[in-house]
Amino acid sequence: MAVTDVGIDLGTTSILVYVRGRGVVLKEPSVAAYDRDEDKIRAIGEEARIQLSRAPGNLTQIEPLENGIIADYVVTEQMLRYFIQKAVGRLSFRKPRVCICIPVGLTQVERHAVEDAAYQAGARDVHMVEEPIAAAIGAGIDFSKPCGNMIVDIGGGSTNVAILSMDGIVVSTRVKVGGNDYDEAIIRYVRNQFGVVIERAAAEEIKIQVGTVYERPEERFLEFIGRDIETGLPKKVRISSEDCRLACRELTGRVVEAVHSVLEKTPPELASDVVSRGIVLVGGGSMIDGLEELLESRTGVNVVTADDPLCAVAIGTGRYAELALE
Repeated sequence: MAVTDVGIDLGTTSILVYVRGRGVVLKEPSVAAYDRDEDKIRAIGEEARIQLSRAPGNLTQIEPLENGIIADYVVTEQMLRYFIQKAVGRLSFRKPRVCICIPVGLTQVERHAVEDAAYQAGARDVHMVEEPIAAAIGAGIDFSKPCGNMIVDIGGGSTNVAILSMDGIVVSTRVKVGGNDYDEAIIRYVRNQFGVVIERAAAEEIKIQVGTVYERPEERFLEFIGRDIETGLPKKVRISSEDCRLACRELTGRVVEAVHSVLEKTPPELASDVVSRGIVLVGGGSMIDGLEELLESRTGVNVVTADDPLCAVAIGTGRYAELALE
């Protein structure tokens, strides 16, 4: 794998780019700022997020990926070109070879859309790896032997649950629950319970600072300012970790159901391996407090979070590329 070869985690919330020998070199939002007056994309990634936060009236936010699937082909192509060039440099003499992580179960049409977008963005060769496989590689799981390994990948827009064995996926499922959904649930809860409107950035901060999905003996609290629904004026609110647990209860229930459904479909001998080896969590959404304890209490299986859950899929995609693109 040459230095210009890259692995890309094409996430709903963030795009991460891995380059061999350098690791994850880019992590930026999967957003673009579209200028309605000039009918063109003004900025992509972190620069787009900054411009949009200043909220000029002529800019519109575009999120071209929905649950890991291309919703806007043209913008995705521009985004891939931007990130590839930023990672390998505009003056690279050879087009890069690219490996892209994709969700399980994409149709041939959807797979071709990802492939075509990468070629149009300037890739020389394109390979794809399914998300649970990339996640397991990035988490350091050896699934080459006839043993059952369970991976739960919670991204920004969806959760992938899979049993891996003999270098492949045995059973898997995907539910549309991710980190973004937790943020939206907190926004709705604060509006309904306190009569206050908050932005997604504030909800994410609440999730990080005091959020939990498992009941704790000692509550944590965070004060923040939102906009009162009735008066339209700023209003201070004090939210607790228990508020967050209640806000996210329905979503975490769906994640637990997904894990149960995969275990129920897993052959007994592989399920026995999972019980002895445990469940591994990856993805930014897995970092919410209490998820390990919640899954352990509901499944009776030991649960651990990967060392670098946020970058595991990107790392795994890059390492897969080192072999696939030779």
